[in-house]
Amino acid sequence: MHMADALLAPAVAATMFAASGAVVGVSVKELKKDENMAKLPTMAVTAALVFAGQMINYTIPGTGSSGHLCGGMLLSALLGPQAGFLSMAVILAIQALFFADGGLLALGANCWNMAFYGCFIGYYLIWKPIMHSRLFDGKKNADRIRIALASVLGCVITLQMGAFSVVLETTASGITELPFGAFAGIMQPIHLAIGLVEGLITTAVLLFIYEARPELLTELSVGAKKAKSRCSLKMTVAILASVVVMVGGGLSLFASGNPDGLEWSMFGNSEAGYSENMALDEDAYGISSKAADTAGMIQEKTAFLPDYAFTGSDSAAGTTVSGLVGSAIVAAVAVLICMLGGFFRTKRINGNCEDT
Repeated sequence: MHMADALLAPAVAATMFAASGAVVGVSVKELKKDENMAKLPTMAVTAALVFAGQMINYTIPGTGSSGHLCGGMLLSALLGPQAGFLSMAVILAIQALFFADGGLLALGANCWNMAFYGCFIGYYLIWKPIMHSRLFDGKKNADRIRIALASVLGCVITLQMGAFSVVLETTASGITELPFGAFAGIMQPIHLAIGLVEGLITTAVLLFIYEARPELLTELSVGAKKAKSRCSLKMTVAILASVVVMVGGGLSLFASGNPDGLEWSMFGNSEAGYSENMALDEDAYGISSKAADTAGMIQEKTAFLPDYAFTGSDSAAGTTVSGLVGSAIVAAVAVLICMLGGFFRTKRINGNCEDT
């Protein structure tokens, strides 16, 4: 669901940058208040896992489309909404800058559509209420069922909200080739299917972590968090890191070649015998602007592995390198954010001590 610059008017792009920037500022402030730095390795490895997972497009049968993991619900269930949102912002920024995945001008909109809903709406209105509810109390697997329910519902609902935001943003940008009703009528159903698959993937990852180290999940009951862990923290992180390498460096080679939900909605997939949908020209659609041209020029200079491949090469090695290098960069930046948060927090604490 990464938007390209051509889908946004500069004024709309600036508005979305301001909205996402405000959430980043609030999230950084809240992260500084967090006295628990024990989740630093978890933040790094799960952010890398989401980056690698987004490289694997899975086919939506019978449509000619595909989808990929978004990751907001997964990250917020493990890290909380603020750290989850910052992790997603890092992922999306790195994808745009180094891999030309999503427009640079559209980065604010992509952060809002793909991160805000999953991390904040998904966490506060779905994950937290379900995990604190008495649903399925008395059943042997009550926690597991609640995790599955919150994961699937959260992914489906927040992805629907993100898809609808894309429709609103293109409408506000005045792109007449994408009439509101028709575009929404195509976008929402396909992202419903994509969200269902993401919900199942999120469930699988969170259930593994629940079995391995339940205290890593947010909003679990005290009793559940004190349950005996099957793996040490180091072992859990090592397993997740191994999955990152396997997914980013290997399984990404088998990603579906079908267009993702947004591309499919705009261009269809008539070459494979499916509907043309909005039937836009892939080489000339949307709007052009000086801001978009400037953003595109910057992207051309910063993207050293455009479209997750070596420039001018179709070698599969480009995909493998992209998955491994991208995951490593995401993990490193996530660690840096945590370290900076700890640094500023230490300065504040020391400053308070000196004042007293």
